[in-house]
Amino acid sequence: MKIKDIVGIDISKLTFDAAIHSNQMESQFENGKKGFGELVDWAFENSGSPRGSVLFVLEHTGLYSYGLSVYLSSNDIPFLLVPGLEIKKSMGMVRGKSDKADAKMIAKYGYRLRDEIKPSVLSREQEQSIKRLLSLRERLVKQRAGFKASLKEQKRVLDKKENATLFSTQQKMIGYLSKQIREVERQIDLVIRNNESMSQNYKLLTSIKGIGPQTALFMIAYTANFTRFDNHRKFASYCGIAPFQNQSGTSIRGRTKVSHLANKKLKSLLDLCAKTSIQHNTEMRIYYEKRIAEGKNKMSTINIIRNKLVARMFAVVKRGENYVDTMKYAA
Repeated sequence: MKIKDIVGIDISKLTFDAAIHSNQMESQFENGKKGFGELVDWAFENSGSPRGSVLFVLEHTGLYSYGLSVYLSSNDIPFLLVPGLEIKKSMGMVRGKSDKADAKMIAKYGYRLRDEIKPSVLSREQEQSIKRLLSLRERLVKQRAGFKASLKEQKRVLDKKENATLFSTQQKMIGYLSKQIREVERQIDLVIRNNESMSQNYKLLTSIKGIGPQTALFMIAYTANFTRFDNHRKFASYCGIAPFQNQSGTSIRGRTKVSHLANKKLKSLLDLCAKTSIQHNTEMRIYYEKRIAEGKNKMSTINIIRNKLVARMFAVVKRGENYVDTMKYAA
């Protein structure tokens, strides 16, 4: 696709502002199906470029940008979802802020990179559904944990007879939340079982010691069932476990370190997997103890194990075979 013009879109809850880069025209639309159609008609009527050479670039705002992304994808209109931080950092110092100015800035960003851009491909509905259900489960688990913690402390301090309602109400809330968590997990399991490829990849991932059900589900959801990333190194960079050099000229020779720009949830899950693997996987435990005995940094060693687990996950999916623990066959 040869991109000749860019339509920048800044999205908010109820409306979104759009700007055409070639002629700096701008307009505002309703953030809904009616507004989506009006945006597309307006953009193609006012851009001087052929329909197939116009790219819509919009900031990734989660739920608010989802509807427009689905509309563009279902109508085979090329678009690009970009994290807001990436746009902000690429444009340097900017004075002031408004939705119209942001739309023009997004259009300018897209035009600068038009020769390098690959249009976004929206994840399939099953993958989106798993993401939403995992997010819901996480919120429910946090709420339950909050009730459990407060109830435990209250029971330790307060009199049981005088605070019966306080205790029983919270106990009922914990039971209700537990029931809802089980229902969400049942729905996730249903989505997985109804998709042969996802079901197969889930079994492959959980065959690796240290990789549990939650990590396997998050991997499937955020890699678009292992189609979003070409290799494990790109995914390691995405979730913040890939080490990068830290040096400049002759004066700065810092330690190699990971970036703070990452999917923090996946990074924390991989951290737990690495620590579990050290405990229950003989190979990883021997590797960890050997490096620590050599005086290597503890966190650096754990990060290496994170990367090893990611590499194994991508390898088993690529081969389509369960992970084989070779240590079992060692003499």
